[in-house]
Amino acid sequence: MSKQGIVTQGVVAFSNLTEFDTYKGKPTGAYSLVITMEPNEAQKLEDMGAKVKDYKGSAQRKFRSQFHVPVVDLDNHPVQGEIPYGSKVRVLWVAGELDPEHGLRTHLNKVRIVELSESATEDPDEF
Repeated sequence: MSKQGIVTQGVVAFSNLTEFDTYKGKPTGAYSLVITMEPNEAQKLEDMGAKVKDYKGSAQRKFRSQFHVPVVDLDNHPVQGEIPYGSKVRVLWVAGELDPEHGLRTHLNKVRIVELSESATEDPDEF
């Protein structure tokens, strides 16, 4: 598999980009981002050998990195903090090894926020 970057679009379901992801209460040693994808995006991943999970009728995939992952906006300005649930993003990743159990490994390189979710911009005073 080529080490060239691949771009996948989706909507953020879980963002763990400022601290390591945890599993059963313990840090995994990796940052991660789970996105929900349209069927055509999910099919592209499956065609490459990546496993895509079905969550309530929607396709989801986790992208991971052992290193800090840069997050930028559309103007290429750095964005700090976690990406809010429901935000539209483009994920730049590199294909890793093909694992018999987990499928193609998807190494996260960079995230571009296309549109922040409304929950990220809601003013608590206006709630």
